[in-house]
Amino acid sequence: MFDGAASVRVMEGCRPDALPLDALLEDGLPTVLKGLAREWTLVGAGLESAQAAMDLLRANYNGRPVQYNWGPPETAGRPFYNDDFTALNCEVRRGGLDQVLDELAGYLDDPHPPTYYVASLLIDYCLPALRAGNDLGFAAHGVQAPPAIWIGNRVTASCHYDAPNNIACCAVGRRRFTLFPPEQIANLYPGPLEPTPGGQAVTVVDFRNPDFERHPRFRDALAAAQSVVLEPGDAIFIPSMWWHHVRGLDPFTVLVNFWWGSMPEWIPTPMHALYHALWAIRDRPEREKRAWREVFEYYVFGPAEQAGAHLPEAARNILGPFDEMGARKMRAMLIGKLNR
Repeated sequence: MFDGAASVRVMEGCRPDALPLDALLEDGLPTVLKGLAREWTLVGAGLESAQAAMDLLRANYNGRPVQYNWGPPETAGRPFYNDDFTALNCEVRRGGLDQVLDELAGYLDDPHPPTYYVASLLIDYCLPALRAGNDLGFAAHGVQAPPAIWIGNRVTASCHYDAPNNIACCAVGRRRFTLFPPEQIANLYPGPLEPTPGGQAVTVVDFRNPDFERHPRFRDALAAAQSVVLEPGDAIFIPSMWWHHVRGLDPFTVLVNFWWGSMPEWIPTPMHALYHALWAIRDRPEREKRAWREVFEYYVFGPAEQAGAHLPEAARNILGPFDEMGARKMRAMLIGKLNR
C-alpha cells in the first residue's frame, strides 16, 4: 500500500568514520545512508546465512538474561493490543538470548511462526564484544549514543515517534521503513499512552489493511508518507519526533540503532510535561485553555530568550538558560509542589 509514497532521500558513499551528523541534524529530514554498515561483521554473516548471523551473536553473548516479546502465530508479527485496547496481544518473557535464537531458528521455514522480538537491548549489556566490528564511532563526535540491538522474525513495529534522533542500521534481513512528519500525528490516530507495545504510543491503524471508514484521516497521512526498503548494510537517519513504521521482511532480522538527544542529560524528556499538561490543563474550559496556550507560547514555544529579555540578568532565574544546578533546583521545586 506504500507504492505511491515518496521515496526517502538517499545519501551515497557514507562511512562510519565520516558520519555527516551536523548536516543530518541541520536538514532534519529522513535520510537513507546507503551502505553505511556494509563492512560490519554482523552484516557479512547475515549475507552468508541466517544461521551464520545467529552463530556470531551466540559467540559474542555473555550469558546475561534478556527480555523479549512472544506472541502466538495469530499475532502475525505485530506486537499490539487486544480488541479493547486494555492489554497487549503478546507476552513479555525473560530468558537467554541463545534460547531465543534456538527457537527462532526452528521457525525459519514456517510461514506462520510465533512472534519473537528482542527489542532495544543494549549491546554493551549482553553482547559487548560485538561492538568491535559493528559500531559507528559516535564517541569520535563527542556524542553518547550506546547501540541497541533488535532481534526477531518478520516483526512489525507499529508506527510511533521517538524523542531522540536515531540512526538505525539494517544488519540482517530487509526492513521497510515508512515515515511521517510530526504534524501528521492527528492523521495517524495514536493509541493509548499506557500501556504501549514498546514504550511509545503507536498508531491504531493496521497498515496492512487500513480501515478508512474508521480512520479516514489516514489517507491524508499517506499523502505525506515517505517509504524505503533497506537492504543489509544500509542505515537510515530518523529525525527526532518523526513517526516511523518498521516492518521486517525476512524470517530472521537484526537491526542495530543509535539514539542520541539534542539536550544534556539533566534536561528531562518533554513527555513529563505532556503528562502534567493532560492532568492540569486539558479538561479546563476552552476559554481558559486558549489563555494557557498563549502563556505557553510566550514562555515555552516562542524564542527561548523572549520571556526574560526585558529583565536584568540576575533577576531572570528560571527564565534564563538552564545549567545542571538550575535543573536540580527546578526538579526539587516541582517535587515539592507535587507533594503538597
